[in-house]
Amino acid sequence: MIEFPNRLHLARLPTPITRLQRFPLTGSATQIWIKRDELTGTEVSGNKIRKLEFSLAEAQEQGCDTVITCGGLQSNHCRSTAILCTRLGLQVHLVLRGEKPEQPEGNLLMDYLSGAEITYVSQHDWHGHEELVKDLQQDYATAGSKAFYIPIGASDEIGLWGYIAACEELKQDFQSLDMTPDYIVTATGSGGTQGGLIVGIRVFEIPTKVLAFNVCDDAAYFDQKIRRDVTLWQQRYKTDFDVKKLAITTVEGYMGAGYGTASEAVFASIALLARTDGLFLDPVYTGKAFHGMVSEIQKGDDGALPGARNVLFIHTGGLFGVFPQQQNFLFK
Repeated sequence: MIEFPNRLHLARLPTPITRLQRFPLTGSATQIWIKRDELTGTEVSGNKIRKLEFSLAEAQEQGCDTVITCGGLQSNHCRSTAILCTRLGLQVHLVLRGEKPEQPEGNLLMDYLSGAEITYVSQHDWHGHEELVKDLQQDYATAGSKAFYIPIGASDEIGLWGYIAACEELKQDFQSLDMTPDYIVTATGSGGTQGGLIVGIRVFEIPTKVLAFNVCDDAAYFDQKIRRDVTLWQQRYKTDFDVKKLAITTVEGYMGAGYGTASEAVFASIALLARTDGLFLDPVYTGKAFHGMVSEIQKGDDGALPGARNVLFIHTGGLFGVFPQQQNFLFK
């Protein structure tokens, strides 16, 4: 049995699983199930909170009074970190990729309302954001504070625990439903959710495959990133786990023009799911992955999910990211 490190219980768990009833899957008998991780909280919804339960516990263990983390302007992770730090009495400093907008919307608005200190870094200079973080940590130390750094998406060897632990929950879900999916599908942007699921299904002996749809970078990047994170996890926590046997599958082709930019087809899929089943996705993560999954299912055995009878989609949240892109939805 695996031994978990210290953890803060911040999420509302377990989250339910919903079976799609009305979403049209033309020519396919595949049943789609949704793990409703957008219901891990209200303001702090989504997958990030599962990782932050472990990352923020580590920050407290190290005696830190400040947390620094990074992401895009509409980062779900940064919004979740800002709110949770406020609730825990920690200062939070966000380093965000992009230019400061005239009017904050969506996640960024919630960052400000939560009292986060924000530093903006242009896309051109983003390659140096980790050096900036080191400078900020030194500045806080000079001022008598101790700042803990959480990387993008809380995707490192600590955050990996979030979806390893989620697999223990999933195993219980599957026993209750008397159903084990052929595939577990997730969006992947920083690799932490994907990596945690890949490790977790082996740790808890769940006979399924993990499939991820990238919303940035490429499959080679995620293969390298996840292997590095899992290696560091194995070394840090001295776990008996063979990193060489990792089965990392990232399906390309649905990223669109880049991170945060979705195609008309993705917005159409988001609207269709909302209209048929009352479930809401976002155009940055879940919308792309769900659209990709449905497209591949409809290819049958020629697609990325051959023989799929039951597929579980991890709804990782992101609702607040819909509002800054509302102009891309077409209404009659």
